[in-house]
Amino acid sequence: MFASNAGVRPHYRRLAERLGTLTEADFDQRRAAVDLAFLRRGVTFTVYHDDAGTERIFPFDLIPRIIPNAEWMRIEAGLIQRITALNLFLDDVYHRQKFLKDKIVPAALILGAKHFRREFMNCTVPRGIYVHICGTDLIRDGAGNYLVLEDNLRCPSGASYMLENRAAMRRAFPNLFQSYRVRPVEGYSDELVKALLHIAPGRDDKPNVVLLTPGAFNSAYFEHCFLARQMGIPIVEGRDLVVRDAHVFMRTTSGLVPVDVIYRRIDDDFLDPTVFRADSMLGVPGLVNAYRAGHVALANSIGTGVADDKVIYAYVPKLIKYYLGEDPILPNVNTYLASEPLDRKFILENVPKLVVKSANEAGGYGMLIGPAATKEECDKFRTQVAANPRNFIAQDPIMLSRSPTWCDGRLEGRHIDLRPYILYGEKITVSPGGLTRVALRKGSLVVNSSQGGGSKDTWVLQGDE
Repeated sequence: MFASNAGVRPHYRRLAERLGTLTEADFDQRRAAVDLAFLRRGVTFTVYHDDAGTERIFPFDLIPRIIPNAEWMRIEAGLIQRITALNLFLDDVYHRQKFLKDKIVPAALILGAKHFRREFMNCTVPRGIYVHICGTDLIRDGAGNYLVLEDNLRCPSGASYMLENRAAMRRAFPNLFQSYRVRPVEGYSDELVKALLHIAPGRDDKPNVVLLTPGAFNSAYFEHCFLARQMGIPIVEGRDLVVRDAHVFMRTTSGLVPVDVIYRRIDDDFLDPTVFRADSMLGVPGLVNAYRAGHVALANSIGTGVADDKVIYAYVPKLIKYYLGEDPILPNVNTYLASEPLDRKFILENVPKLVVKSANEAGGYGMLIGPAATKEECDKFRTQVAANPRNFIAQDPIMLSRSPTWCDGRLEGRHIDLRPYILYGEKITVSPGGLTRVALRKGSLVVNSSQGGGSKDTWVLQGDE
């Protein structure tokens, strides 16, 4: 909100003026009203391994993050460029593998990737699209540049919170919201349905789309129900689906109903016990065979996780240049690969100065922030990196940009990131805004809700105001 000279940035002035007219009691009243609305609407997430209980209201901060139009146009162009290149990469991974012949990425990194699916080689995906829904995490550095922190190409979550946050802000500050020309995010569900219908196998009548959830104990179950309701499609568990003659059907009280498109919120490993994990109780036996036969479409496709492996992330700028002949619009964070001998030596010698990450963990787990870690924690990670270098990367610590956030009865700066949502259907669309996540703990750089983070509404302006 403030420039380095402590002046309010132009696009935040109206918000700063409005906040200046509020008493603390008035602000608290609005916060309480939003919390009550979230409670009644079941806007929750799940924290595993916590004695205090699993179900939590999603923490929401009433101070929005505001992005001028010119900034957003660059973000949008960069995200479209990135998902285009990653889609071409995935197609290459599972077909010609030309990038290996041209030595763009070492073969060992692909073959050793946790989410590379050999079973999926030479399988044609509907419309040639692998990633239909993507959530790419962005941060801003000290110079105000947006950098890509990671791509989420399997089952990205959080879009429901983006939509609920917007509804909450409209209720809490209706006049302020109207005074800003904020681009709408409410069309996300409609665009998502269009993207799903776009990949439906050819049928004359309207295709049937379902959302496949692991069930009520999943951390994102609120989102699964919310999006299914918004899209007007059934939400199903694996036991609700059955495969007959390589076709998928949904069990209903009226008998079996054909299913054409599955928006799956289940990881590859659990999708089909006859192909992946035999002990999975969440998936559908025969689903992969039906997918291979072209009788059902999956969003996102099987095997996309090879491209959001944090080791492959380091090669994305090269992949953009290779497939598109363009320089990346949104750069990566400077990254060191433990699989490379020189990088590994540097990482092992400098663990206390670096952020070290496991290649396939999510939710803020499997990560060490060296400058904030104890000697014992650094030694533990040093041992893990030396034992399994393929599974680790390291990055220079970047002090994420901060936003005013209401904490313990006062406004304080807290670190934030941004997860915009990209949909790839007949065309690529980027929801204007996304989910701004905020580290509610003082000094923390970890914004994940499972690690004590919350969120803000993100206002993308129609002009630069």
